[in-house]
Amino acid sequence: MPRTTARFRALPPYPLAEMKAIRRRIESEGGDVIDLGAGDAPLDPPPAVIEKLREVAGDNAHSRYAFQMGLPAFREAVASFMERRFGVQVDPWTEVLPLIGSKDGIAHLPAAYLDAGDAAIIPDPGYQGYLGPVILAGAEPHLVPLRPEHDFLVPLEDLPAEIVDRSRVLYLNYPNNPTAAVAPDEYLTSAIDFCIRNDVLLAYDNAYSEFGFNGYRPRSILEFDGAREVALEFHSLSKTYNMTGWRIGWAVGGAEAISALSRVKSFMDTGQYLGIQAAGAAALDSWESWVPGNIEVFEHRRDRAVAAFREAGFELETPRATMYLWIPVPGAEPSEEFGLRALRSEGVIILPGASLGAGGEGFFRVALTVDGDRLAEAAQRLGRVAASSASTGREAPA
Repeated sequence: MPRTTARFRALPPYPLAEMKAIRRRIESEGGDVIDLGAGDAPLDPPPAVIEKLREVAGDNAHSRYAFQMGLPAFREAVASFMERRFGVQVDPWTEVLPLIGSKDGIAHLPAAYLDAGDAAIIPDPGYQGYLGPVILAGAEPHLVPLRPEHDFLVPLEDLPAEIVDRSRVLYLNYPNNPTAAVAPDEYLTSAIDFCIRNDVLLAYDNAYSEFGFNGYRPRSILEFDGAREVALEFHSLSKTYNMTGWRIGWAVGGAEAISALSRVKSFMDTGQYLGIQAAGAAALDSWESWVPGNIEVFEHRRDRAVAAFREAGFELETPRATMYLWIPVPGAEPSEEFGLRALRSEGVIILPGASLGAGGEGFFRVALTVDGDRLAEAAQRLGRVAASSASTGREAPA
């Protein structure tokens, strides 16, 4: 076989790979595993989505190539949603692009905007869908640690001038995965100003735009002055509508950036199945009647989990958004060691912070993907893991 490229060899391992093999072994031996790793809740999509797919599945017209234009009804549903939800008006034909999940658009973006020698500013820890495509484009990922002292915001004004000069893309994701942090309006305004001043494209990942709790309503970056000139916003139906495997989302922003991303994608794929786009339109049309109830499920899980983890001895904040808890690892144990011990000794899968980047060391992520009773049971088990770590005096290696 020919050797792989240096860019390919520079890719880090994708999170959870080792844990999946351990899980299979434990379950094959009759063990009970509670999976709080992947953000993939086994809940049903809206009934309207299922009915729409059944309706169009036998329609031959929906089996043709979608291309990048996609289904007009989906584009129109996106534009309508953006106006109803955020008060943002977009042209469905020039400022919206259907995606095969938001990861599709995020992954193809570097091909349009990054050359060798360019830099991209990436939050660390962060979604690995930012890092890999930048590496494969031959550009330099500049990883910026997300720290509690900065409220898990990227400190834009502290970035090295040499990096800023070479940067062409800034990735931001608020509400944030994995830290569950939210960004205040003044921060988003400053991020837009940073991109305008430095000629940087703002790739704003808004996959958790509907996951706000206790009255908190996450905003679209396009609500802010100047954003349309420098920002592309990515949305997904995966989490909000329990449609992770359906692979449907969209990008929205200025016509020039939408056109650039569409051109790249035209060489990579021929669009998502039109039937799924029709189902996606049905999901967006059902927002008012269905989404608030689904978010209430996760709010209840959040409340139950926060109380259970605190009772088990963990220190954590109550998140205002997302479907995650971001919890400090007790003591000085490396997060990946803690995660492996949690699975091997107690059958609980968590996501070690370091698996999402070195900046995540010292934390682990819990996904609210099981019901309240299972979350409480997982917290008790993890409390035992933490207690065993303390009793054996485990510390990070020197």
